[in-house]
Amino acid sequence: MYSELFCQSHYSFLTGASSPAQLVTTASFLGYEALAITDECSVAGVVRAYAEITQQKLPIKLIVGSYFRFDDALSFVLLCPNNAAYTELCRIITNARRRSQKGEYQLAEWDLRTIRHCIFIWLPNTQEEKNNYWATWLTSQPNIKTYVGAQRLLDGYDHHRFATYTQLQEKFEFPVVACTGVLMHHVDNLPLQHVLHATQAHTQVSKLGRAALSNAERSLRTVSKLKKLFPEKWISNAIDVARGCVFSLAELRYQYPSELIPEGASPTTYLRERVEAGIKVRFPDGLTDALRVLIEKELSLIREQEYEYFFLTIYDIVQFAKARKILYQGRGSAANSIVCYCLEITAVDPRQINVLFERFISKERNEPPDIDVDFEHQRREEIIQYIYEKYGRERTAIASTVICYRFKSAFKDVGKALGFSESQLSFVMKQINRRDSVIPWQSQLANLGLDPVNERVKLLVSITEQLMGTPRHLSQHVGGFVISSGPLYELVPVENAAMQERTIIQWDKDDIETLGLLKVDVLALGMLSAIRRTFDLLNKQFPVDIDIPFITKLGDDKQVYDMICQADTVGVFQIESRAQMSMLPRLKPRRYYDLVVQIAIVRPGPIQGDMVHPYLLRRHKKEAITYPSEEVKEVLSRTMGVPIFQEQVIKLAMVAAGFSGGEADQLRRAMASWKKDGRIFEFKEKLIKGMVSRGYDASFANNLFEQIKGFAGYGFPESHSASFAVLAYVSCWLKYYFPVEFYVALLNSWPMGFYTPSQLVLDAKRHHISVHAPCVNASNYEHLIVECKGEKQIQLGLTLVKGLSEKSAYLIVSDRPSSGYENIEAVRTLAIRSDELEALASADAFRAIAGNRYQTRWRLMDKQADLPLFENTSNEDTFNTAPSVAETLIEDYASIGLSVNDHPVALLHRERELGFITPAKALRQKPHKSMVKILGCVTGRQAPGSAAGVTFLTLEDHTGNINVVVWQATSRAQHKTFLKAKLMQVNGIIERSKEGVIHIIAGKLIDRTSWLENISMPSRDFH
Repeated sequence: MYSELFCQSHYSFLTGASSPAQLVTTASFLGYEALAITDECSVAGVVRAYAEITQQKLPIKLIVGSYFRFDDALSFVLLCPNNAAYTELCRIITNARRRSQKGEYQLAEWDLRTIRHCIFIWLPNTQEEKNNYWATWLTSQPNIKTYVGAQRLLDGYDHHRFATYTQLQEKFEFPVVACTGVLMHHVDNLPLQHVLHATQAHTQVSKLGRAALSNAERSLRTVSKLKKLFPEKWISNAIDVARGCVFSLAELRYQYPSELIPEGASPTTYLRERVEAGIKVRFPDGLTDALRVLIEKELSLIREQEYEYFFLTIYDIVQFAKARKILYQGRGSAANSIVCYCLEITAVDPRQINVLFERFISKERNEPPDIDVDFEHQRREEIIQYIYEKYGRERTAIASTVICYRFKSAFKDVGKALGFSESQLSFVMKQINRRDSVIPWQSQLANLGLDPVNERVKLLVSITEQLMGTPRHLSQHVGGFVISSGPLYELVPVENAAMQERTIIQWDKDDIETLGLLKVDVLALGMLSAIRRTFDLLNKQFPVDIDIPFITKLGDDKQVYDMICQADTVGVFQIESRAQMSMLPRLKPRRYYDLVVQIAIVRPGPIQGDMVHPYLLRRHKKEAITYPSEEVKEVLSRTMGVPIFQEQVIKLAMVAAGFSGGEADQLRRAMASWKKDGRIFEFKEKLIKGMVSRGYDASFANNLFEQIKGFAGYGFPESHSASFAVLAYVSCWLKYYFPVEFYVALLNSWPMGFYTPSQLVLDAKRHHISVHAPCVNASNYEHLIVECKGEKQIQLGLTLVKGLSEKSAYLIVSDRPSSGYENIEAVRTLAIRSDELEALASADAFRAIAGNRYQTRWRLMDKQADLPLFENTSNEDTFNTAPSVAETLIEDYASIGLSVNDHPVALLHRERELGFITPAKALRQKPHKSMVKILGCVTGRQAPGSAAGVTFLTLEDHTGNINVVVWQATSRAQHKTFLKAKLMQVNGIIERSKEGVIHIIAGKLIDRTSWLENISMPSRDFH
């Protein structure tokens, strides 16, 4: 037997070369009794190891610990024999990390002196004087249980090490334990470790010299080999230490914050009190018997699992948001329960959907339920600060996100470490088409100057493949807060995030879920900002407050759905993308639940599971709706016999194959990660056998499994779709009835959503709304609604002017006379830098008082006007040259990113003979399958994983957007134009569906970017 007490996973970033799962699996295979995961000043990897051992039922003990470097002379490992030691370790890691900036740590001698429970494994070097100093110091600390960690690395220095170990044992009576200092699970990972080491050292592998590992001895070695390398006593000491470590992560118990409960009340009674109060608000006419039964069932489940604090924590946060008039919306299966509806966590009436509540609250699993709350993205910081203020910095922190290597970052780091030039790597990365499913990126290298036979190129390919998916560093989760009743560092180490005044824990959302910790997701949603801003504009005009409940209580509006069915959805929520717009005329939503389906069906899950076409056929009564049993009908009747939502797939496994709630949840987890580990196939036999034994046809069972595979990693929950559908409908209602207010709110909420300000302004103009460019006399900092001849119009704000600071913009507005600035000199007297005045001139913001751009610049160059002698002299211009239409358009895009007067393609139509080009608006008059030539600015490139290599381009001209389908062979043959063109001509075939949806199947792609000269049109590529 053997127990390894010193092992670093790839959560020792850029040092360890194997995952925790690989390490525990290999150690178990080799017959190890125990393995300690001891990442450097971190426990980030231990949960992954724990999950692997638990799920695979591996016969190996996991020991929790961490490796530290105090200074050049002192390195050591701390192991956790019990819960008290684990708490101590978390405190030490937290203190060391909080003293330093993100990614670093600094131990203090005080940290060492406070060790009481952890086992201390000292890793001495061969410097006798320094070793004697630390040995003397350690013997003076009777509370520290010290061992000497002996390493045998076969690198020519083992005789020096063993002499040191023997001397320390004899002189100071420290027991010696065998350990390796494992950095990889297998010898094959040595090249990867070298690359990681070089990346960390900012050098090349060839320049690491003796600092690099000279062999693969820091991998997991066989027990027989270890017994030959170490004295038997040292190995038995290691085994004894491991057997004394009885702590398990399963012992961790989360305690909810308790101050939310009023004195004298219990969590159960207080939650019921809040729910009963909410019933009077949500159901003023009283509850039906069925609703009362459902409420009691949910409250009973919450009480049994002791989740009252969780729901009350969310309730407290949203009540704060409500008091501050911050718009929010809860989502998630538990969020869309009737309890959360009564607590005003969500605006979704649970009577409108069929949520599988037991999926998230069940007796079989001890996990908090799923509730995400979206807040206005421009005001979420107020929520974050409220949480910090209420619970204190010691009791709350944000979950981490593990940033992993993707192709570009892996290829770049490996290439640099292997000595390839940055210019060559940059060229290759720009030319590789990763979306080509026929010719993989590895095969494309030969045409880009990299010989596939060359050994260095072979290493580049193989190590890049290994590195992809490997953790690079910890980052901040988008908004998952962990809140505890006591110091959070007693549960998990806390460290500084890159953002000021932010702290994160060392576990991500998957780790938190594995251990059943409370995570409150405080997320940011741009559309909530836009909707709230629209409400603010409307409520200044009308005596009745307009809000989300006001709109939803009006019921389904035919005219709004007419607009939706026409795919007039630029700028609205969720149903704004090219794919959604293509589906809207086919699905033809006419009520709220149709939107719930619409949002979920345009996802890779339903598409890859081949559920879209059957649903559309059944919806339009072109195919009969059949069910193999009443149980299946109960699950699928709302979606016409076709599984659309993740909950339906899970419920089918329960009712048709006999899965328990816990087994169904394991299936959900396997679905989420099957492309990484393929574990979903573990359920295939049980699923099919379970269905066949219950009388279902084998083909039906196999089809269901194939559908589940399609959903894997992509399935969209009905609960989330239901919440999104509310906001989708509200945004559509606002766009239809109050378009000017809606566009102004959208522009003031940007950056958000799918479209740029240029595209939003163009869409507003298509809706016959007049838009005015920024002006020093007419604009505020933000965009405004103005009236002209009784018509609402949009006045763009100074915020669009590139190079103008927010401070200067507000100064211009605050100091502006009621009658406006009379001349440019009045603005020049303000404390505004000359480059900002130039920015205003470029944006033509002085046109009302100083003529065109050229005249304004001429006047700005006249410094004499600043002198007292010339204060009262005439301002008449002698510079009368005006910019051309093309120059005006170019400067508009350069200075504010859009033009309110023209469009590049419209200009080209006027200046060139483009009669052969069909504008977007005229495509409807072209017959199906006819040849067309189109021209437009490339505003988007989409290559969804479900599209089998097809790319969807969005071209914009002055009359609208054009959807272009580019087959893989076409994009490959015209690679450069396909990837680089900003203005593109496409010669292709028009495809028109029965519902009127138009696509252009691309044939010839022609790069016309040179026609634009200096106009910059941004595009959203491969988002």
